[in-house]
Amino acid sequence: MSSSDSIHQIIDQLKGGIVVSVQADGGEPLNNPDTLTAMACSALDGGAVGIRMAQVENIRRFKAACPSIPVIGIIKPIKIPENAKELVYITPTWQDVAALCNAKCEIVAIDATSRPRPGSQKLAVIVAEARKNYPDVCLMADISTTQEAEGAEALGFDFISTTLSGYTIETSETAPEGPDFDLLKTLTSTLSTPIILEGRIWHPTEVCKAFELGAHAVVIGSAVTRPHHITRRFVEAAYH
Repeated sequence: MSSSDSIHQIIDQLKGGIVVSVQADGGEPLNNPDTLTAMACSALDGGAVGIRMAQVENIRRFKAACPSIPVIGIIKPIKIPENAKELVYITPTWQDVAALCNAKCEIVAIDATSRPRPGSQKLAVIVAEARKNYPDVCLMADISTTQEAEGAEALGFDFISTTLSGYTIETSETAPEGPDFDLLKTLTSTLSTPIILEGRIWHPTEVCKAFELGAHAVVIGSAVTRPHHITRRFVEAAYH
């Protein structure tokens, strides 16, 4: 199978499906490879078509259990920094991309915002190196604005995701409390790259709306795999 065929196969595998983001931060009780793998396998039992997962150790453990399932891999800090809105922290460097490719991720997600990268690495150079060294691996651009998405398409990313809408200085005060459907609608109507909706999705009706607006796939995280966030929503409803 050629590199082009391999990438198109992965794109087709995600089309119209739900990807579940299985992650835990820092000292959270669920933050170990075996537990995260078990959660991911449970999500697959529910019909997920792929898994988004952070850190090489966790990804290797999951791929050992489910080698045929597409993984969107990222590397990020164990503890998200307080000034995260100012920083590129999702797969920021070429070295991170290479590590995820070597862990057999089918898709590597990269922060493609306009913020400066560590070590002054350039996004275009990272993409070029990935294409040269790992031509079978799909690249996903995590963006926050239309302009960033347009830049990502120009660089040849295979997917563009709304992951960072609301999580950058530029968008933190303008993004909606829920999914950024306006951004999704703009991207699906103006770009040819498959668009993924990710971020603040809590209800099945939001998934239906995403597909009505042309989303290629939807990534759901906290609503499925973060028990403390789920519990907090019920607790806040009970006491307010």
